[in-house]
Amino acid sequence: MALKRMDNIGIVVEDLTAVIDFFSELGLELEGRATIEGEWAGRVTGLGDQHVEIAMMRTPDGHNRLELSRFIRPSVVADHRNAPVNALGYLRAMFTVDDIDDTLERLLVRGAELVGEVVNYQDTYRLCYIRGPEGLLIGLAQELR
Repeated sequence: MALKRMDNIGIVVEDLTAVIDFFSELGLELEGRATIEGEWAGRVTGLGDQHVEIAMMRTPDGHNRLELSRFIRPSVVADHRNAPVNALGYLRAMFTVDDIDDTLERLLVRGAELVGEVVNYQDTYRLCYIRGPEGLLIGLAQELR
């Protein structure tokens, strides 16, 4: 059997609306919101009785998605949002943008913080990391060629 595709990356958040607004400003499109609960869902995740509000965000090319989840039940048990770039596990999502300066300007207004600085990598990319809502680590890349 061959791998067909990567469906999505899941991110657990506290304020679903604020995170949707942030990723919409970045350029992702909201595909939809739903509430997931029931015995079947708990069997998939191993969490038992769960109640989760989700939002599916799609990149403009339609090939990638973020699934944003806000757990109503059970409560969140761990918090990795302030982990440094070299922490094990989820690191960051990287997005290619047309204009990194314009993107930063728009996202800083929405509470994003630049982690280091914008750098030029071999005259091929301009790159930076930002912390978005809830401390989510996001990478931005602008192709220069």
